[in-house]
Amino acid sequence: MSSSGIQRIEKVRAREAELEPCLSDPLGDDVLCVPSELELYDLLFNPTSYCAPLNSHPASSNSEAVETAPKMSYFFSTPVDIDIVLEDGDERQMVDMKTEKGRREKAPLYKDGESVKGAVTIRPKDGKRLEHTGIKVQFIGTIEMFFDRGNHYEFLSMGQELAAPGDLQHPQAFDFNFKNIEKQYESYSGINVRLRYFVRVTVSRRMADVIREKDIWVYSYRIPPEMNSSIKMDVGIEDCLHIEFEYSKSKYHLKDVIVGRIYFLLVRLKIKHMELSIIRRETTGAAPNQYNESETLVRFEIMDGSPSRGETIPIRLFLGGFDLTPTFREVNKKYSTRYYLSLVLIDEDARRYFKQSEIVLYRQAPEIAAGAGQQTQIAGAPPPERAQVAQA
Repeated sequence: MSSSGIQRIEKVRAREAELEPCLSDPLGDDVLCVPSELELYDLLFNPTSYCAPLNSHPASSNSEAVETAPKMSYFFSTPVDIDIVLEDGDERQMVDMKTEKGRREKAPLYKDGESVKGAVTIRPKDGKRLEHTGIKVQFIGTIEMFFDRGNHYEFLSMGQELAAPGDLQHPQAFDFNFKNIEKQYESYSGINVRLRYFVRVTVSRRMADVIREKDIWVYSYRIPPEMNSSIKMDVGIEDCLHIEFEYSKSKYHLKDVIVGRIYFLLVRLKIKHMELSIIRRETTGAAPNQYNESETLVRFEIMDGSPSRGETIPIRLFLGGFDLTPTFREVNKKYSTRYYLSLVLIDEDARRYFKQSEIVLYRQAPEIAAGAGQQTQIAGAPPPERAQVAQA
């Protein structure tokens, strides 16, 4: 081969090395691959068959751009289709999940300790022979920080070899089975962090791997706590406002009912209305690179108008209709999610007075929820000691 031909090959190889980090989509939805040796040879000695010349003028006609696009698409297309089908996946409950790209997708629901099994079908495109250096399937659990997209923290990784190095020319199916997997954390998609479980299939090639991923969703169920004390607090402003609020308990399952009451001991402010909010506070990272994000999930008006001294306002808030998750504390030392009940009073001058109380949320197993009735205390008249204060 002439020296000029060798130089052209070296330039293409150098360009290939620059493009390699960009050739695969981390989500596995659209996988990009470099050309085969024959395609690379064609590119060397007939470069216009794939793309426009580098010195083409930006004001070139639209027809040239249209002709170039399909060829560029072919240049970066995948040589194989990969389908992942989970066993009994269609029979499982489906959970609506948000992907990193903002799309909404359905994922089958699994529990801790359940096996994940299914089949992988690999189809070479256009009947072409596909050379590979091995095919493997993995079950992976990762924590992804949106502010640190380059680093994914794997807390779970299991793998199985599906095929030794060789070639494929016809569709071929492979079974896989990851038995009794311990999934210690619940799946989560928040503001700055995402915890996901997925099956990944990798077709290894000499130039670029072809990767396909399929997500599942995991719930972690907890036994109801034996001790569940109530929340009682006094708040106020000296000589202006004094209220006492009480919630029947401090720990709730995700379909529970918050029951409580608010008692006004002293009212010298012209209160316009009162709200009860549920706030989720997400903490990610570790000091000093720690991020806190709060979002109000629901705002519920419990009073309209000014109350009088001695008046009791009942609270009854059903949690089942809101997008809540369990309380998470130091998940893999990467993030925490806490919930707060925020009581807000607004006076006629639009000044706001608020008090927050942390509550613990947990996911109750369906069989426990079905066997136990909703046992809640209905807010009623204030206890005798409060009535005496009201009459004083």
